[in-house]
Amino acid sequence: MQSMVSTRPTMSGVCRASVFVSALVFCGVFLTTEAQTPSPAPAPCALSSNTTCAECLQNVACLWCSPTKQCLDYPVGNILPPRSVCPLNDARWGLCWVNFQILIITMSVLAAVIVISILVCCLCCCKCERTGNQREDAKAERQTRLRKARQKERRTEMQLRHDEIRQKYGLAKDNPYARMDDH
Repeated sequence: MQSMVSTRPTMSGVCRASVFVSALVFCGVFLTTEAQTPSPAPAPCALSSNTTCAECLQNVACLWCSPTKQCLDYPVGNILPPRSVCPLNDARWGLCWVNFQILIITMSVLAAVIVISILVCCLCCCKCERTGNQREDAKAERQTRLRKARQKERRTEMQLRHDEIRQKYGLAKDNPYARMDDH
């Protein structure tokens, strides 16, 4: 007997696939690398001190400190520049109009929104799957009850016909022990 295997994707499969694709896209955004052509060595950041922020930040390895108007080498040993180098509110890196404090807050909020949206998506998918399974189970149970009710009706009708035939030919048994009494 062949086993009935469903080829439809289940909601949990769709949920897992969407999470996997989201994770790949999320990692891909951070892991993408561009082909870089060799360029001449950038000028040290200290040479750009006492100039403008735009000139300092042309070199990605530089950090601009607004109050002191200094162009400093980015402290690569730390993720964030320490307060002794430049306060986060006054530090600029990449763009002159975005300070580190705003950048950190914005990136944290974006990361939280992405994580929450992925969790909500997964929870909704799982809830939909459970609801779908409950509906299918209830439908199967209703069909089983209907089938049993029809079977009981047919059995009762058949029993009535058999009883009519027995009475017609005089084989009706009012008492199941009637045969024993005759002998």
